[in-house]
Amino acid sequence: MRITYRYRIKDKHASRLEAQARAVNFVWNFCNQVQREACDRYRSGRATRWPTGYDLWKLVAGATKEGLDLHSHSAMRVCIQYYESRRRCRKPWLEWRKSYGARRSLGWVPFNTGHVTHRDGGFVFRGERYNVWLHRPLPENAKIGAGSFSQDSRGRWYINCPVDVAEATEAKNTRIGIDLGLKTLATLSDGGEIGIPQFYRKSEMRLAVTQRARKTPKRVRNIHAKITNRRKDFLHKASANLVKEYGLIIVGDVSPSKLAKTRMAKSVLDAGWSGFKHMLSWKSRLRGGGMCLEVNEAYTSQLCSECGCLPASRPKGIADIGIREWTCNECGTVHNRDANAAKNILRVGLDALAEGALHV
Repeated sequence: MRITYRYRIKDKHASRLEAQARAVNFVWNFCNQVQREACDRYRSGRATRWPTGYDLWKLVAGATKEGLDLHSHSAMRVCIQYYESRRRCRKPWLEWRKSYGARRSLGWVPFNTGHVTHRDGGFVFRGERYNVWLHRPLPENAKIGAGSFSQDSRGRWYINCPVDVAEATEAKNTRIGIDLGLKTLATLSDGGEIGIPQFYRKSEMRLAVTQRARKTPKRVRNIHAKITNRRKDFLHKASANLVKEYGLIIVGDVSPSKLAKTRMAKSVLDAGWSGFKHMLSWKSRLRGGGMCLEVNEAYTSQLCSECGCLPASRPKGIADIGIREWTCNECGTVHNRDANAAKNILRVGLDALAEGALHV
C-alpha cells in the first residue's frame, strides 16, 4: 500500500519555496484564464470542447525555460490538477490563486515520481537540498512517488513523500463494532468507550479572548494549529490502540459532512470522525494486517441486539435522541443506546462478510 510521509522543512528554505509557489500560482491562473476564454468561445459556438489537462500543458510547455522558476513536470502537474479540480467541482472555471495579501493562497509545489531523492536526512529537488526535521525515517530503499511541497496557515513548509510499503500479513482473530458519537468518540461492542477530549471546546474561551483583544492573526492561527495537532495526536493514539487489539474493526457509516450542516456542527467537527475512520482504515492494513469495514448503521440504535426485533419501546430517531437507555419489551433486556448500536453494527458487518464469502 502507499502512504505519505510528511516532514517539516527548516525555515531557511522558505524563500526558495515561496518563489516556486508564486510560479505555481502563475501557471494556475494562466490555466484559469485559458479556461474562461474557452468557455466564451464554446458559448458563442466557436469551440466544440473545453481544454483538458494535457491541452493546458501543451500551452505551458517551454515557459519554464523562459524565466519561470519551476520544474517542467511541476508545471505539468499543476495543469492536470487544475483540470481534475475543475471537473470534480463541476464548475466552468475556478478561483484565482493569490500570491500576496491577507487572503493569499497557501503555498503548493508539486513534483513527479523520481524528481526528489532522500540523502543523509534531507531531500534534494532541482539540485537544491532541503533540510527537514526527520522525526521518523523513510523505509529502507524507498522510492518517493509523485508528491508535493505544501505550506500550512502559519507559513511553515512541509514535504509530502508518497512511498510504497509492505502491509502486515497476519492479524489477530478478534473483532469489534464501533458506534461513533458526540458524548464519547467511540462506544465499543464489548462495552468499552473512548472519550472525546473536546480540544476546540476547551480552547474556545482562550480563542475568543484573543480575537476580542484584536491580537495579531498569527496568534489566532497558532491556537487553531494547536487544537488541530492535539486532536490529531489523540486520534492517532486511539486508532493505534484499537488496531493492535482487534483484527476486524467494523464502523458505522455516519456522515460527518451531513451532520456538519446541523446545529451539532461544532461538536461533530471537534470529534474528528472522518480522520478517525481514515486512520483506522490504513492502520488496520499497515500495522495490524486486518480489516476496517464501514457498514450501514440504519436502525442499529433501535434494534434489540439480543433478540433482533424492532420493539415498540425502542427510541425512535431524532425525536428520542435524548433517551440513552431503554428496555426491550420483547425480551426484557436493558440496553445502553450506544453499546446496543455498536453490537448491531458488529452483527451487520459480520453478516456482510458471510454473505460475500457465500457468493464468491
